[in-house]
Amino acid sequence: MQILKRLITSFLTISLSFSALANFTELPVFGENPGNLEASYFASQEQSKALVVLLHGCAQHGDELAQQSGLLGLAKKHGFALLIPQQGLMNNIKRCFNWYSADDYTKDKGETLSIKNMITTVQKQLGAESVYVIGLSGGGAMASNMLVNYPTLFEAGAVIAGIPFPCADDLITGISCMKNGPSQTAEELTELTQQLNPQQINWPKLSVWTGASDNIVAPLNSLIHAKQWAQLANITTKPTVDKQQGYTVTRWQNSANEVQVELVEVTDLGHGIMVNPNTENGGEVSDYLLASPISTAKYVINFWKLQG
Repeated sequence: MQILKRLITSFLTISLSFSALANFTELPVFGENPGNLEASYFASQEQSKALVVLLHGCAQHGDELAQQSGLLGLAKKHGFALLIPQQGLMNNIKRCFNWYSADDYTKDKGETLSIKNMITTVQKQLGAESVYVIGLSGGGAMASNMLVNYPTLFEAGAVIAGIPFPCADDLITGISCMKNGPSQTAEELTELTQQLNPQQINWPKLSVWTGASDNIVAPLNSLIHAKQWAQLANITTKPTVDKQQGYTVTRWQNSANEVQVELVEVTDLGHGIMVNPNTENGGEVSDYLLASPISTAKYVINFWKLQG
């Protein structure tokens, strides 16, 4: 019986992988690729005006995450394109983006430059006018890096169970950041970010997510990240706190009374992206895809106003 269960599980996993792959087109050439990454993309038959970049977590395949999270279904429904950078085992034995390595997190170097080149290639190819980035865990940390290094490239971002940049500069400080939160205050992170972008005034909107019981990436990372981003936007007013059943949303509004930064804290859940299988394109439960009263993908697409 156990052997049969394993065979069924393996069959379903392979079927899911082929199903996800069938939706994506390989991007074999996208300019310089110093990070040695691979990429694929999804585009509807109509011209896509928006491009969403999905950065997967450790040990994940981005195309499967796109399908399981509900993001692929949302792209099909609302007509935006998806770009899936993919990490390989040759770069990282756990297939994590190397968000803590200076060779890869520095602007226009390593994986950072590879992802940038993927984005600009697909954006030009599809005629996309706006770009968004969403990342989970290690992919969330890399999304933070991309938003800081290339703020003019993105309209908005979402970081799920991730880490603010620049929090770590090597593996040791990276692990410390994951377990304990940043050693820097939000003010110090803001200052470091401004030093990297002294001329930047307008920053992308940001949605930050954490499970309140996350024991892999400390929820303190998300709180400090949201405060850092609010400070970059020069928001001085107190945030509003909206408590819902099972989660709380803290929102920082800009001078135009629009939500510029938000922090979503989901009660009693651990490390992962939130899915709600009971709603259309709400995602499905799997490893690091956690059953929740709220779907991260659906909520973020609404926050970004990509519903078509």
